[in-house]
Amino acid sequence: MKRPFVCLLVLCVSLSVTAQKLSADDTSAHVSIEAVTSHIESIAPTHPRLLADSNAFAALRNSIGDSSSPRDQLARYVIAHADALANVPPIQRELTGRRLLGESRRFLTRMLNLSMAYQLTLDEKYVDRGRQEMLAVAAFSDWNPSHFLDVAEMTLAMAIGYDWMFDAINPADRATIRRAIIEKSVSLPFETKHRGWVTATNNWGQVCHGGLTAGALAILEDEPELAARTVINAVENVPRSMKAFAPNGGYPEGPGYWAYGTSFNVILIAMLDSVLGENFGLSKEPGFDQTGQFLALVTGPSGDTFNYADGGARRSPESALYWFAKKFRRNDWLLGESEILGNEISRFQSRDVGSGDNRLLPLALLWMDATVAQLTEAQIKMPLSWLSGGDTPIAVHRNSWTEPNATFVGIKAGSPSGPHGQMDSGSFVLDADGVRWALDLGAEDYHGIESRGMNLWSAAQNSDRWTIFRQSNLGHNTLVIDQQLQVAKGQATIVAFSDKKEYPHTIVDLSDVYRGQASSVQRGVTLSPSGEVLIQDELTGLKPSSHVRWGMITKAEAIVADRTDSDRQTLRLQQHDQHLEMMIVEPAGAKWKIVDTATPRNSWDSENPGTRMITFEAETPPSGELQLVVIATPGSSQDLQLRTTYQIKPLADW
Repeated sequence: MKRPFVCLLVLCVSLSVTAQKLSADDTSAHVSIEAVTSHIESIAPTHPRLLADSNAFAALRNSIGDSSSPRDQLARYVIAHADALANVPPIQRELTGRRLLGESRRFLTRMLNLSMAYQLTLDEKYVDRGRQEMLAVAAFSDWNPSHFLDVAEMTLAMAIGYDWMFDAINPADRATIRRAIIEKSVSLPFETKHRGWVTATNNWGQVCHGGLTAGALAILEDEPELAARTVINAVENVPRSMKAFAPNGGYPEGPGYWAYGTSFNVILIAMLDSVLGENFGLSKEPGFDQTGQFLALVTGPSGDTFNYADGGARRSPESALYWFAKKFRRNDWLLGESEILGNEISRFQSRDVGSGDNRLLPLALLWMDATVAQLTEAQIKMPLSWLSGGDTPIAVHRNSWTEPNATFVGIKAGSPSGPHGQMDSGSFVLDADGVRWALDLGAEDYHGIESRGMNLWSAAQNSDRWTIFRQSNLGHNTLVIDQQLQVAKGQATIVAFSDKKEYPHTIVDLSDVYRGQASSVQRGVTLSPSGEVLIQDELTGLKPSSHVRWGMITKAEAIVADRTDSDRQTLRLQQHDQHLEMMIVEPAGAKWKIVDTATPRNSWDSENPGTRMITFEAETPPSGELQLVVIATPGSSQDLQLRTTYQIKPLADW
């Protein structure tokens, strides 16, 4: 039932008090209930309105042709995906462990493809199929609010379907869908205990506020009071999550969760812009205007990302990148995106329609240009070396954006107890000659751990989380002292960074994450103009006779070379007809070992097929000081500057 608008005005005082309280908590976006009311009063009760109106969709329809441009290919992909759903049964309320999230994502994939296919063709067969899905979801007992991400993604799907198919759905079905959006989603944070996500500082805040705001804006003419409250709730609280982008556009939860949280953050801002005409300053949050380059910066020439925290290394096409490129006029942020999109489209088969992967991809049609120009190195404004800053700082160095044999190295600081943190402080990844040589194993399966009754989400030192190989420092390209874990609450910092072309480097102070094991631990990484990489560790205050392990996980075949160079043992890695040589410069006499990482260490660990760790150990002398130096030389390197001429100098002199 439509609520009288006077009710909204009665709420002005209480919501103003709420806004003042939230401001005191140091959120950075402030908006009055009067401003939101004014916007809502001026909106015509027409659909579609979310992200695009009827004129924008008409222009899109008229611009789509039969060319091989990425946009035309994507349009055909969306229609084919929607056609493949014709005889697929609607989703059911089936939980996996404590989550309905898989079904929510499957539903969102279906509704975005069906709704976009309808707007591209105006064929009502897509509406009929989408209506079946929405009515099935509306009949669920709930959308699993105990894990509110499930609700948020379900709501976005319902909102898009309701709004984009509005005129083709009969009034009775519209009322059923609208009631479900209200009762099973948008009203919950104001009427139930399910509001822990409201002040979240991680991706939950971005996803949940994005999804619920979409639902509220879709039905605002029927529920103006609820719509205003939802917008206020989002605008005042999402900046808590958006602090992650400061100062330079990084993201503490890694590129996988960047794709998740930032995509919903973009959807929130784009929906506010499209419906209310402004986003109340959200797009001006510190670092947000730079984060559109983040995925490109952390993606190596191999195509794999620097996947610190919980996430895999492979990249999918991201619709949000097209929004960023358009919003901030930076086409170089789309470097490589056309190829990634083309690969995704070429892999599509009808049997894949049950998946929730790439569920937001149809939105790219709203933001991408019809053609994408090939960029030269001079047109790419992104830096070759970059430091993220923030509480989870990373640094990356590369020697070219366009050379296929370019070298890329990334190193991470931060804390194991950070958002989706692992004991990967000091860990690095390395690409050269188009190959990922040093890799991160990624996240352990959440459900597999939780189903055993293990506590995956505690960051306490004795948490089950750190018994998992992929989560601990034993399973990362960092140091291990006497088989001990890093300190979970410790904080590693980047104490030196240079982007000078002749000597780009980063130095990480790891002392706090090895507290009680050593007095000082520092790791430096530098990229030579030759493409070689130097990793140098300096440790003091170690217990005499303690052992320090240096390790690097790889998928390459590893062969210890017969020859040594002044007692510096060399190991040859071979992969995809390319090779990389790893030389131990210091300590003298240290020997490479090859350790199996494919076989699970414990019954709860996943397999890591095709992987191994190259490693060596050094025993601490009576002085308690150790220096570990390794040089990685790609096969394509012509001028072996580091390998032949490097003289060890202290990190303090870098």
